[in-house]
Amino acid sequence: MMALTDIREALTPKQSAQLYDVPLLYCVIMLIGLGFVMVTSASMPTADRLFNNPYHIIIRHSMFLAMGFVLFWIACCVPMTWWKRSNPYLLLLGMVLLVIVLIVGREVNGAKRWIPVGPVGFQVAEAAKLFFFSYIAGYLVRKREEVQENIKGFAKPIAVFAVYAALILLQPDLGTVVVMFVTTVGLLFLAGAKLWQFFALILTGVGLVVLLIIVEPYRMARVVGFLEPWDDPFGKGYQLVQSLMAYSQGGWFGQGLGNSVQKLQYLPEAHNDFIFAVIGEELGFIGIVSILMVFGTFVFRALLIGQQALKCGKEYEGYFAFAIGIWFAFQTMVNVGASAGILPTKGLTLPFVSYGGSSLLIMIIAAAILLRVDFETKMATKQATSRGGKR
Repeated sequence: MMALTDIREALTPKQSAQLYDVPLLYCVIMLIGLGFVMVTSASMPTADRLFNNPYHIIIRHSMFLAMGFVLFWIACCVPMTWWKRSNPYLLLLGMVLLVIVLIVGREVNGAKRWIPVGPVGFQVAEAAKLFFFSYIAGYLVRKREEVQENIKGFAKPIAVFAVYAALILLQPDLGTVVVMFVTTVGLLFLAGAKLWQFFALILTGVGLVVLLIIVEPYRMARVVGFLEPWDDPFGKGYQLVQSLMAYSQGGWFGQGLGNSVQKLQYLPEAHNDFIFAVIGEELGFIGIVSILMVFGTFVFRALLIGQQALKCGKEYEGYFAFAIGIWFAFQTMVNVGASAGILPTKGLTLPFVSYGGSSLLIMIIAAAILLRVDFETKMATKQATSRGGKR
């Protein structure tokens, strides 16, 4: 068998570069760069008011970016066999962290989602999502026939999801649960679950989400504010009204970078959950479409990487890549949809762009995993080709 180093030496520089998904890497760099610029623009008024320093939030964001680059390099170097072996332990770790945050977590706006780590808080639900998706990918490899043939194989991952969902809802964080549910359903569908099980799960999930909205007054208020924001523009509908005004002021080409009016204490959460509204105001419709195209390219490359891994016989890697692609696509859709008044507000960050250290770090790790999956798939293909050539 040809050694990995021998293959690398036999490749030209151009061929070596092709071992990494360059379009995916460019998308990540562009989105992180956009996030740095827009967080700087959107956060300065808030940072000046809260911390008497307009650069306070972007300094913290820069610290998380620095940590993110280190984690990106580490995650790119970790072989996928480690993730495959460790996924049951990571699942358990995620559960432990979700329990710990309920005991010692820091409460912000009525939600216990952060474990204090020195001067910062770590949002454990972000890591729990990644660990859970790793477990589901491993489960589908081990029990694929069960998932396709009987209800028992289908029910087991749903039971695990139910435990995770219950712990996350205690924080409470319905948005994360919805993202995990949609991703889980998508993976089970791709793994070949029977259609009646698939539709039964969707109907059950939708029913439970509706019930959770009805029993919690603040969630119901969000839905009412989403449906009729102009009925109470200074109350329940205030945030959405200000967001829609930002979009309307952007027009085709925007007001120009840094010239948003809504970020000047009018639009709450302008630098995190509603940063896309500020982008719309400053960069306009053309800017929005361009950014959505970058997100679309990222998701397409993630799904393509997953498909190529499955074709190469790397099932775990393929399902994990699919999970990351579905996760990013749905979370982007929810964030953009909420700020545009298409969906109720869920408090989910815009991947790579919104301010939020925990989310940024986990998503950078997820992007690195995609690059690692692509690298290992291409190396396996080249090894097989090299062996075939010797024959």
